Amino acid sequence: MSKQNVIVMVLIISAMVPQIQSVNLKAGNWGTSFERKNKETVTKLQFYFHDTVSGKNPSAVKVAEPVDKSKSFSTLFGNIMMADDPLTETSDPNSKLVGRAQGMYGSSCQEELGLLMALSYSFVDGPYNGSSFTVVGKNSIMNPVREMAVVGGTGLFRMARGYAIAQTHWFDNRGDAIVGYNVTLVH
Repeated sequence: MSKQNVIVMVLIISAMVPQIQSVNLKAGNWGTSFERKNKETVTKLQFYFHDTVSGKNPSAVKVAEPVDKSKSFSTLFGNIMMADDPLTETSDPNSKLVGRAQGMYGSSCQEELGLLMALSYSFVDGPYNGSSFTVVGKNSIMNPVREMAVVGGTGLFRMARGYAIAQTHWFDNRGDAIVGYNVTLVH
């Protein structure tokens, strides 16, 4: 095969392969993605996490507690919860469902109200449908603003790293809460 034929074949094949375009995605009012110069994508998400531990249909249930109940901790130290919490576009529980936070959190602090969070935030709406990221870290729930690490992801968020900023929007004496999340992902 001559050099000219090889060049023509390469040109034909490269024209047939779809070219990767710059990523620009928008998901309603709750998410945007854009590609940086170094070819990494930055995604910024804003949504609300609804954790309901009371009532007939809780989204989080206690799955473990300390064996020795003679020690009373006002921080609920040792309690572990399993969660399947809805994520919505606004703080209104009836607003558009954009995903679910699934996993567990436990009271990990003896002297403050602090949780160890291990949750997968999976999305069911827009361009992020089927994608997820994972948060693992301490959540000092009495602080007005908390930061937790994003340690991975799937789908469009594969190999994600970043951070989640959580801010309590509403909380009641039964333990139910609505928490606003602002998340920055690099993937």
